[in-house]
Amino acid sequence: QVQLVESGGGLVQPGGSLRLSCAASGSIFSRNAMGWFRRAPGKQRDWVADITPDAKTNYADSVKGRFTISRDNAKNTVYLQMNSLKPDDTAVYYCNTLPVRGGYWGQGTQVTVSS
Repeated sequence: QVQLVESGGGLVQPGGSLRLSCAASGSIFSRNAMGWFRRAPGKQRDWVADITPDAKTNYADSVKGRFTISRDNAKNTVYLQMNSLKPDDTAVYYCNTLPVRGGYWGQGTQVTVSS
């Protein structure tokens, strides 16, 4: 059974940093691109960043230069380092494979940026 478990969220002041982690089942991790997504209050879930198995990355314009996605294939984990956080980054953050598989969505991790 596939599991994706996100962690690392919390409350942070504007300008602060957080690092999110997503632990994935070994059966899906090594051969899949992985992505981070977020759902802000009252909005749809949006793509944030993704990383291929060979570590090529892509970012949404809204986070480019502030967020960094990485992966540790030995640990079956993908990370999202978030710096210079803004209130607009407040959302529940999720990870998934790319292409997205609906059955893989986890509970997500809440990130709140507020003073």
